[in-house]
Amino acid sequence: MTTLAGRTIAALRSEHDNLAGIVSSLTAEQLTGPSGASEWTVADVLSHLGSGAEITLAGLRAALGEAEKPGADFNQGVWDRWNALSPQDQAAGWATSDAALVTALEAIPEERHDELKVDMGFLPEPIPLASFAAMRLSEVAQHSWDVRVGADPEAALEELSAQLLAEHLSGGIAFMLGFIGKPGVAREDTVLEINKTPYRVVIADQVRLTTEALPGTATFDGPLESVVRLAYGRLAPRYTPAGVEVTGTITLDELRTVFPGF
Repeated sequence: MTTLAGRTIAALRSEHDNLAGIVSSLTAEQLTGPSGASEWTVADVLSHLGSGAEITLAGLRAALGEAEKPGADFNQGVWDRWNALSPQDQAAGWATSDAALVTALEAIPEERHDELKVDMGFLPEPIPLASFAAMRLSEVAQHSWDVRVGADPEAALEELSAQLLAEHLSGGIAFMLGFIGKPGVAREDTVLEINKTPYRVVIADQVRLTTEALPGTATFDGPLESVVRLAYGRLAPRYTPAGVEVTGTITLDELRTVFPGF
């Protein structure tokens, strides 16, 4: 598929297939062990992804005219049910729930990709399918990393997902950085150039990612996936690849406070 929605859906398929291969080999001890999300076990992360897939699929089916729009208490009921599962059932349930969502997204004809809009429930208006899929990829890419880094401290985001998230965060889901970023903690306004990419992180009244050719005041040297992880609060010192360096008017430690994660 050549549409932005299609490319994003393909990335969700890749994330699912890769994580399914890992989850199927996890021991009971690993499922209840720590993940990259500081307060969650690996099973907790999988439960979050599984319940999120179920909620996301319900919204998609409503947009497609296949079901009624979920009620106000729908999400909480889903979370309660998933939270009550055993770690093993959370892992198995994630695989089923996420596969159902990805399959449903793949079934949408390409000619509908640019006209279909989906109501997220918490945004002012429905968003295009590409942005809807990107919101899911935003969750999946980071939490898949949370699972993988529990066993491999050098784990990175999938390259395709990192590239697509940068494209979306500078476009259709730019509002996400408004939720995530804390520009007030920075000492001064900053334009952070991402070396060897067209992207810049602007830290001013708000935080945004742009491809505008703005004069830089600082430079991030390192892979794009590290920048995306930084934006989601997942570039702690122990998870930072060798060679990553920030020079100029802001430090890497200061950037970590601008992007504390959630």
